[in-house]
Amino acid sequence: MNAAPYASLSPDLVLDAVSACGLWPDGRLLALNSYENRVWQVGLERDGLEPATPVIAKFYRPGRWSDAAIVEEHAFTQELADAELPVVAPLAFDGRTLLHHGGFRYALTPRRGGRAPELEAIDQLQWLGRLIARLHLIGARAPFVHRGRLDRDTMVQQPMLAVLASSLLPTALQTNYRAAATRLDEAIAARLEALGPLRQLRLHGDCHPGNVLWTDAGPHFVDFDDARSGPAVQDLWMLANDERALDAVLEGYRQFRDFDHAELALIPALRAMRQLHYAGWIAARWHDPAFPAAFPFAAEPRWWEQHVADLHELADALE
Repeated sequence: MNAAPYASLSPDLVLDAVSACGLWPDGRLLALNSYENRVWQVGLERDGLEPATPVIAKFYRPGRWSDAAIVEEHAFTQELADAELPVVAPLAFDGRTLLHHGGFRYALTPRRGGRAPELEAIDQLQWLGRLIARLHLIGARAPFVHRGRLDRDTMVQQPMLAVLASSLLPTALQTNYRAAATRLDEAIAARLEALGPLRQLRLHGDCHPGNVLWTDAGPHFVDFDDARSGPAVQDLWMLANDERALDAVLEGYRQFRDFDHAELALIPALRAMRQLHYAGWIAARWHDPAFPAAFPFAAEPRWWEQHVADLHELADALE
C-alpha cells in the first residue's frame, strides 16, 4: 500500500490536468475539505469580460474504486440531473467523465456553492424529504452493478479487521475491542435477520448535512462518492436529529414515494455500523499523512477506550 498516495499530486499537476481538458486555469487553487479523495477549486480565465465559473477537480484515491464503479457513479448522477434533480454531475470531455493525468484518475464538476441546511426548520426537512424521494424513484429504476451494497462486510467486518491490524489500537485494548465489535456485529446481524429482506435501491449513500448545500433557490446534493445499493432509510436518518425531524423528512418523502416503515427499525443498526466503520476508516487510512493531521485523537489510548465503551453501549441498545 502506498504510504503517501497523493505525494505526487502537486498544484502544477492539478493545473495541468485541468488544462488537458481544454480549459484555461488562471492559477488560483483552493484545496477543499476532503480526506478520502483530494479536491481542489480551480479558477479559470475570464470569458470575455465576464468572470468564468471555477471548476471543482476531484482526484480519486488510488485503488479504492474500479474505473467501472466510478463511471457508474457518474452515470447515476447524470441520470438524476437529467430528471431535474438538484445534483452536481461531472463534466464530460470527448464523451468521458472519468479522466486520467499524471497517474491519477479525476473528474471535473462545475462549482456550486451553498450553505448548510437548517435541520431545525420543518419546511427545509420536508423539502429534503421530497427531493430524496424523487432521487429514490430514479434509484429504483435499475441496480448498481459495480458499486456494491451497504452491508456488514463493508461497514463492520472489514473496518474491524483494519482496526485490529492497526498500531493505533493499544495492545491492552485488543481483546476488549474484538469482544465489543463482535458483540455489536452479532446484534446488527440479529436486527437485520429479524427485519427480513428489504428493498434495495441505488442511494446517495452518505446523505449527511455536509453533503447538502442550500442556496436561495433551494438545496442541492453533492459528493456521490459513497453511492451504493441499500435500503431507502440510509439516505434519511442522518438528516434527522430527533423524532420530530424524522417525521418532517418522512412527511415530505411520502408526497412522492411510499416508505416502508419497517425500515425505521434499521436506524440503530445503521448508526452503529457508521460508528464502527468510522474507526476502521481512520485506521485503514492512517498511512496517508493527511489523516494523523486531521484526526490526532485517534493516536490517543483514551479515544479507543471510549470507542470500545461506545460499541458496548450501541450493542446494548440493539439487543
